[in-house]
Amino acid sequence: MENFVTLFDVFFLPQGLALHRSMVRNIKDFTLWILCVDDQVYDLLIKLKLNNVRLLQLSKLETPELLAVKVTRNKGEYCWTLTPFAPRFVFEADQSINRVTYLDADLWFRQSPIEIFNELISSGKDVLITDHGYAPEYDQSATSGQYCVQFMIFTRIGGECVRKWWEERCLEWCFARHEGGKFGDQMYLDDWPTRFKDAVHVLGNQELALAPWNISRYPYNKSIFFHFQGLKIVNENLVDLGAMYPIIKPVKENIYKPYLVDLKKSIMEIKFIGFEIKNQRCSVTRAEAIRRILRKIFNKFKNIDSGFELI
Repeated sequence: MENFVTLFDVFFLPQGLALHRSMVRNIKDFTLWILCVDDQVYDLLIKLKLNNVRLLQLSKLETPELLAVKVTRNKGEYCWTLTPFAPRFVFEADQSINRVTYLDADLWFRQSPIEIFNELISSGKDVLITDHGYAPEYDQSATSGQYCVQFMIFTRIGGECVRKWWEERCLEWCFARHEGGKFGDQMYLDDWPTRFKDAVHVLGNQELALAPWNISRYPYNKSIFFHFQGLKIVNENLVDLGAMYPIIKPVKENIYKPYLVDLKKSIMEIKFIGFEIKNQRCSVTRAEAIRRILRKIFNKFKNIDSGFELI
């Protein structure tokens, strides 16, 4: 039995459900703990009665330290601040659990992650992190960090010193800007392999953890999960793929298409219980407009048979 934890608010519910669908298909024995960032998503998930899921209601778990910084950060920054707390809340909820894996809600499993767990066990360490593995032409490690907060394993005892240090840093500073070698919750990971050299293992096979920024570098067929960073739902029939990286046709057909099918099913599931899908792309900033132009030039996405129109 593996325990996983993710977090999201009601806006991100479709992605969270797509993640859960992929886990049901690919992971034999698991519990997915969901830290519900708002009470609305907590209430909806109770109605959905998902198998292999346990809910954590943030409004009943927020510490005084979290509440103190909450008013100083926007919603995205606060969610990043919560990331190191997510494994802690699971460990506190069930004393029998010895290992928790944090997942970003826009991850999607293509295979069982057993190979990743086996690699951690073989390393003899207590924390696993993943390298962004940027394709050279898209390397953003200087501003976004060498390692990605997307899939992170922590053991209860050996990993606690790392998790606790990260928690303290995120309480001190966690903002959506690059400042003094920091960016959100993510660049704190950059020195972990040296700071916590006896505890932290970096996933050796980068081909197992794919995303838009490295899909041109590695063959997609070996990947265990794909990170759909930037993808946004506009309405129940329209999705902004949110990627300014060129994606070849086999990747569109074999990764994006089945994910969008899962996303569509999740949206229908939410509609069935009477909830209206939220627009995840609420406003268009200048940066967003530039990103769209670049995407049209470099990406040239075509619609694929997924039930969505793509932009």
